[in-house]
Amino acid sequence: MERGSQIKPTKQFGFSRMYSLAAMLFVAIAQAAAQNKSSVGAVAPRNRRIIVSIPDRKLALVEDGRVLRVYAVAVGARVSPSPAGEFKVASRLSHPTYYHPGVVIAPGRRNPLGTRWIGLDRKGYGIHGTNEPRSIGKAASHGCIRMAKADLEQLFDEVQVGDGVEIRAQTDAETAAIFGSSAHHTTTAQAVVTAAIGGQM
Repeated sequence: MERGSQIKPTKQFGFSRMYSLAAMLFVAIAQAAAQNKSSVGAVAPRNRRIIVSIPDRKLALVEDGRVLRVYAVAVGARVSPSPAGEFKVASRLSHPTYYHPGVVIAPGRRNPLGTRWIGLDRKGYGIHGTNEPRSIGKAASHGCIRMAKADLEQLFDEVQVGDGVEIRAQTDAETAAIFGSSAHHTTTAQAVVTAAIGGQM
C-alpha cells in the first residue's frame, strides 16, 4: 500500500454493514418481546391442599385459603382407622389394579379401588373409589379415604403430585369453619373453642 493512500468505503461495504446492524437490532427486539411475554404469562405457584375431617367424614379441596369443593367420604373403620397427619400426593393412577396378598383384581366394577387412585406418601394409603358406594359417609374403610365415583374423578383432575393432604382426627377451628358441626362431635368442637379462648392453642 502506498504512503498516504486511504481506504474509501464502497457502497457494497456500507449496505452490508447496514444490513448487519438491522439484523442485530431485530434479534434484540425479538428477545425483549419474548422475555416480556414470558413475564406477563407467568403464573404464581398455587397452594392447593386436601383436608379430610374424620369426625365429619368429609373432604375439602382448598386453594390459597379458598374452599373449592366439599365431598362426602368414607373413612377408616374403628378397627382400621385412617392415619391422621400431614401428607403429600405421591401418585395418581387411572383405572388402578388392586393388589393384596394372594389377590389381584383388574380394573372394573369389582375393583375396590374404583376408577382412580390418589396415593399418599404413606405406603398403602390413598384416596380412591369404591365398589361399595353405600359406605360413603361412614367409618367403613381399611384406613384409606373412599369417595363416590363422580366426586373422585373430579378431584383427581384437580390435584397434582406434591399437593398437600391433611387428615384431621379431631374437629378444629378450620374444619369447623369448612364443614360446620355435627351432633356426634359437638363436645370435641366445644373443647377446641374453650382451649382457644384459654390461649392453649
